[in-house]
Amino acid sequence: MIEIIDQRNICVTKNVYLKPDYLNHPFISGNKYRKLKYNLLEAEKLDKSILLTFGGAFSNHIAAVAAAGKEFGFKTIGVIRGDELADKISKNPTLTFAKQQGMEFYFISRESYREKTSETFIEGLKSKHGDFYLIPEGGTNNFAVKGCEEILTKADKTFDFICCSVGTGGTISGLINSSHSKQKILGFPALKGDFLREEISKFANKSNWELIKDYHFGGYAKINTELISFINWFKVTNNIPLDPVYTGKMMFGIYDLMKQGYFPKGSKILAIHTGGLQGIEGMNAKLIRKEYPIIN
Repeated sequence: MIEIIDQRNICVTKNVYLKPDYLNHPFISGNKYRKLKYNLLEAEKLDKSILLTFGGAFSNHIAAVAAAGKEFGFKTIGVIRGDELADKISKNPTLTFAKQQGMEFYFISRESYREKTSETFIEGLKSKHGDFYLIPEGGTNNFAVKGCEEILTKADKTFDFICCSVGTGGTISGLINSSHSKQKILGFPALKGDFLREEISKFANKSNWELIKDYHFGGYAKINTELISFINWFKVTNNIPLDPVYTGKMMFGIYDLMKQGYFPKGSKILAIHTGGLQGIEGMNAKLIRKEYPIIN
């Protein structure tokens, strides 16, 4: 396995720092590398040569698993939500990249996709694809949480608040587990709904956390011109790109909370940049169709 080199935290505004974890690998970047690290070691330990996982058309996780498979010698299979995508691979930058990395696709209907965790469905996949190592959608399991516990370092003890975007809950769970009890972990969900609290509680061993649910911009992969303008401004100001699904919404939320006086005076805040930049190209194609400004 490649050794992750921790990057120096970057000050982006007074008392707010960003941990550029997305720089840990060019393709399996940010929290995706963290989540896959111990899963790949477990797959090797079990002598599995095939990785199978799930995702949508623009999934960061699908892209990362495909790249990890190529780099570490695994065959990869992506079960993709939406059978209408089977003949549109060349028009989708995420699926095109994953295919270039050697991933094989199994496209299924959105209705069938809802059954992906059932025992019957998994057994059917085994009959079709062989003896694979199963990685859940988004990558979150105990091995993923263990990897994400390594994001924070000793140098991060000085921060009062640790902020991260939230998809399936694995990253924030790892941060909670490796944090100090006096630190507050703030999660910014990219999805609507309260189901994440229950998911996180399965893995987190402390109660020093809170979900800030006001910055999903309408739900997963939803975006508006205000968020686009913020992401572009942030890149020009700090020379740091943000993705529109996760880190862009988190940073927008942090800045808005600062304006509202949410953080006590003198608080030190650390935001975790978890990557997801591969999704910008696909989002820009969507924005062009809607005649919106694009992400620079």
